[in-house]
Amino acid sequence: MQRSFFAKNPSVLVFLALLAIFTLVVTVLSEGFGMGFISTSFIKTLGKTLCLCLIAVAMDLIWGFTGILSLGHFAFFGLGGYMIGMWLMYERTRLIVVESLSQAEIPPTSAEVVDAIGNQIFGVVGSSEFPLVWAFADSLFLQLALVVLVPGILALVFGWLAFRSRVTGVYLSILTQAMTLALALYLFQNDSGLRGNNGLSGLQNLPGVTASQDQVSLWFLWASAFALGVGYLIAAWVVSGKFGSVIRGIRDNEARVRFLGYSVETYKLAVFTLTACLAAIAGALYYPQAGIINPAEIAPIASIYLAVWVAIGGRGRLYGAVIGAAFVSLLSTWFTGGQAPDISLGFYTIKWVDWWLVLLGLSFVLVTLFAPKGMGGLVDLWTDRRVPNRHGADLGPDDGALREKEASE
Repeated sequence: MQRSFFAKNPSVLVFLALLAIFTLVVTVLSEGFGMGFISTSFIKTLGKTLCLCLIAVAMDLIWGFTGILSLGHFAFFGLGGYMIGMWLMYERTRLIVVESLSQAEIPPTSAEVVDAIGNQIFGVVGSSEFPLVWAFADSLFLQLALVVLVPGILALVFGWLAFRSRVTGVYLSILTQAMTLALALYLFQNDSGLRGNNGLSGLQNLPGVTASQDQVSLWFLWASAFALGVGYLIAAWVVSGKFGSVIRGIRDNEARVRFLGYSVETYKLAVFTLTACLAAIAGALYYPQAGIINPAEIAPIASIYLAVWVAIGGRGRLYGAVIGAAFVSLLSTWFTGGQAPDISLGFYTIKWVDWWLVLLGLSFVLVTLFAPKGMGGLVDLWTDRRVPNRHGADLGPDDGALREKEASE
């Protein structure tokens, strides 16, 4: 009798249960629920952390399981934020303009309303006309579709060009980084249509919603937790079956998998596109909680940080990616938010705001050298996921097969 997916992957149920319990506890203790033990600002921090955990899962899927070190996934993350940010900014500005023009003696025409909206949004870059990229900004449904379509199509085209050319290893990493840098430099230009280095702001204000920020922050927390749960479930399903075995084989020995008749490029392209879409969904939920997005968010350094999170958490383990992203994100907030006390050495005062990145880099080096399994390896020890004790028996059916002691050396 064939076992179900959850029976073969009990860790998925454990993760989903822990995520549900975490969301419930935070909700009950929040200001929006009425208890007031957790501030609204920290609720937003937790919601953003859940979004970062989702992109970390995507990164682990492409790097930890497929062996492709992508240094460009934060580009997809940022594009998702830009797509939803365009609607949020347009609709919020439209409501303000309509309310202000409604007080005029002569009702404004539709063209006058659009011109006023354009002037409000693009006046900061010396323009008042809507660029072509804002063609669907007035439709929430279409912009939600573009959250997935734009990054997905970009990943599909880029991946097809890169993988069909058999670019691998560090060269592929450099290409993904170059793509991210090119996109960031383009968005920094005022004529990009997305307000240049000013970016999109005021995204925390949901148009037409009269609820307080206490309640809105809870809504986004729930949405982020739901997205993380679904994304984790999708990633676990992808790596658990035959597809997962093939991408692991590509990671370990691409030439052998190709020799066995599998279309390596197709598998790579499928994973690359899927993870780009997951990253975009995470970004679409992250930036309304952050309130602003600008091209600096897409800089290549952000994707490097993402790789560090996954390495510290333990790549090749989905829960390791979540642990790493959550741990580093919350620790970063504590150190850079001025909450960590400065340490006076007499001749020098250690200010953690200045030293946090050094500490993060040192942690990455130490984990790489001495704990390659990352923090997820601690979970393995706790659950006793080690080589079974065969008491010296042969590991294979034939006499003289590699024994347990030999296999562990």
